[in-house]
Amino acid sequence: MFANLPETGQKRIVIIGAGFGGLTLAQKLCKYDVQVVLVDKNNFHQFQPLFYQVAMAGLEPSSIAFPLRKIFHHQKNIHVRVTVVNSVDTQIKQLQTDIGVINYDYLVLGMGADTNYYGMDNIQKHAMPMKSVSEAIYLRNRVLQNFEDALSEPDEVEQEGLMSVVVVGGGPTGVEVSGTLAEMRNIILPKDYAELDFNKMKIYLFQSSNGVLPGMSEQAAEKGADYLEALGVTLRLGERIADFDGKYATTNKGERIRTNNVVWAAGVKSNTIEGIDPESYARNGRMLVNEISQVKGYEDIFAIGDQAMMISEEYPHGHPQMAQPAIQQGKLLAQNIYQLIKGEKTTPFEYKDLGSMATVGRNLAVVDLPYWRFQGGFAWLVWMFVHLMGILGLKNKVMVFINWLWNYITYDQSLRLIIKPKLFGKTIEANIYRSKVNK
Repeated sequence: MFANLPETGQKRIVIIGAGFGGLTLAQKLCKYDVQVVLVDKNNFHQFQPLFYQVAMAGLEPSSIAFPLRKIFHHQKNIHVRVTVVNSVDTQIKQLQTDIGVINYDYLVLGMGADTNYYGMDNIQKHAMPMKSVSEAIYLRNRVLQNFEDALSEPDEVEQEGLMSVVVVGGGPTGVEVSGTLAEMRNIILPKDYAELDFNKMKIYLFQSSNGVLPGMSEQAAEKGADYLEALGVTLRLGERIADFDGKYATTNKGERIRTNNVVWAAGVKSNTIEGIDPESYARNGRMLVNEISQVKGYEDIFAIGDQAMMISEEYPHGHPQMAQPAIQQGKLLAQNIYQLIKGEKTTPFEYKDLGSMATVGRNLAVVDLPYWRFQGGFAWLVWMFVHLMGILGLKNKVMVFINWLWNYITYDQSLRLIIKPKLFGKTIEANIYRSKVNK
């Protein structure tokens, strides 16, 4: 069965994934005389850098998600299909999806990355990842529910386990989650749960290297660590979590930490698709691509963003798995695909590093720009501005700004809601947990 798509005679470019790279590519391709098919398992684009604020009750999920169809209201040559892609037949140029077969002339893989558990089954079963809006909501529900349960727990050790949190991974996500949790513990949660002793709530941040924020400057790493420690986060550098059974997190040194909450932000692995030659993959699971993003061994298949590994002298291990490389690759690839269609010369990709940044807490952030590094309150304002401008939709920008302003003025967050809608008689959280276990 074929998916219901119009046959227009135009070259059909199928994009799998509506992340930063795929969405940017689709928006640029719409300007050319081609047919674009954008395929994603969700009908919305997710602004991943702010997942942690949804998880920490700072933002509504709808504030960082934007409907795909609304983006393309005035574009007649793009077709959005919400489905799961199962495999690709590169010989006859067909995708097998849950809604049927989709033919393509050019295929672009922008499926991003998923959580990497490094083969540790117990951690995959019990830890909380944060790679989607639904996972962020699940994390929020579970942490808040544990505080509710702690109120009724007479055993002090069990109560401490319900309240304490171990965050694994000292990159921007781990640092931002740890800092936000510490601020909630210090300012907000004691007002909600006055009966609990928040001296029992421990927040640990584990990072296997000797400093947080790897990939940023030494100055940013040192300042980020100082900010976290000032907020009361216990840094465990040069250590890692080797096991977690749901109640005890075990370090690589054999220490057992009592906690019901492990937030896993330790790494990502690129998503794969059945049908691509194994020789096209690098050892780390990313797809080997040339300077115009063509996948190794294919002239009509491309990969961008987290999935792609474009090796150069400056980036021997590929570009960083962040939004900017994906966006820049998407912009150039739109032009290059059209040049290929016309039989004209293509332009090699050159990554322009616009810098990196991370926020730790209120008036606390670190920013590394190509020619300027700074920290503190001004860095925090820059971080907010950059992320606000990156969100799709004026309404979403306004809602996020209002939430941030309200939180800043009142020292409070108004979204600490435990929302568990039912799905066929079972909560969504239960289904998410079962899917994690059965992976």
